Amino acid sequence: MATMTETKAPAPARRSSERSAVAGGIKRFVFHLVLIIAALVMIYPLLWMLSASFKPIEEIFSDPGLIPSTWEWSNYSEGWNALPHPFEKYIFNSMIIVAGSIVGNLVSCSMAAYAFARLRFPMRGMLFAVMLGTIMLPIHVVIIPQYILFNNLGWVDTFWPLIVPKLLATDAFFVFLMVQFIRGLPRELDEAASIDGCGYWGTYLRIIMPLCMPALATTAIFTFIWTWNDFYSQLIYLRDVDLQTVPLALRLFMDSTGTTNWGALFAMSIVALGPIFGFFLAGQRYLVRGIATTGIK
Repeated sequence: MATMTETKAPAPARRSSERSAVAGGIKRFVFHLVLIIAALVMIYPLLWMLSASFKPIEEIFSDPGLIPSTWEWSNYSEGWNALPHPFEKYIFNSMIIVAGSIVGNLVSCSMAAYAFARLRFPMRGMLFAVMLGTIMLPIHVVIIPQYILFNNLGWVDTFWPLIVPKLLATDAFFVFLMVQFIRGLPRELDEAASIDGCGYWGTYLRIIMPLCMPALATTAIFTFIWTWNDFYSQLIYLRDVDLQTVPLALRLFMDSTGTTNWGALFAMSIVALGPIFGFFLAGQRYLVRGIATTGIK
């Protein structure tokens, strides 16, 4: 009897474990199903725009389906050559501004972050608080004095107003992000570098910057996306058609009379999204590491 009791005792525990496993499997299935449905809802506008770029104009808004009944491949060739310049001209202009902005933010914001995180100087705390306060200032508050300044310098209708401010660490968000990252690095590294003869510049270039690759990659990705999609600033400073960028070029497809080549517009919108997706996918793993290790979640 004792033997039979010992062999049957684990049965309720096994049944309870099996029920828990089944319940856990159902929960995971429901959770992933909800995530898939939410992902489809979020990605539907992009899929619809991709589908619309292959549809004739009369079917774009009349047919809600994602599979075109007639494939209009000419939308891409028409959109590429519909504006005063081929679309590659506007992509090139955007690339110039994006490249200058990325380099400016990486250099200036990393230097400012290193100073706030590692150096000791008078009024450091107050200056850091003022820097954080600028995050709350919308661009509409500073755009008028900036325009007056750049107009007096003769920089309006050039790329300089869109690139030079990035060289002055004006994006406080990236400075704060890098400060948080650098504060997480051991100070013993700075002391070891100082013992080996490194000054502030040597420590910054040889120790801090190589370890800040996730934060630098995060800064580069966000700078690329925000600058590439920037319409407001580029609209104000760039009036010459030869200097206009991708967002301004997409606006040119909309005629003031109300007639718009929607097929070509959606086709070039898909082309404009290509560099963003490529740059994001290339640095995605650094982006996740950079955000996760700075306390910004």
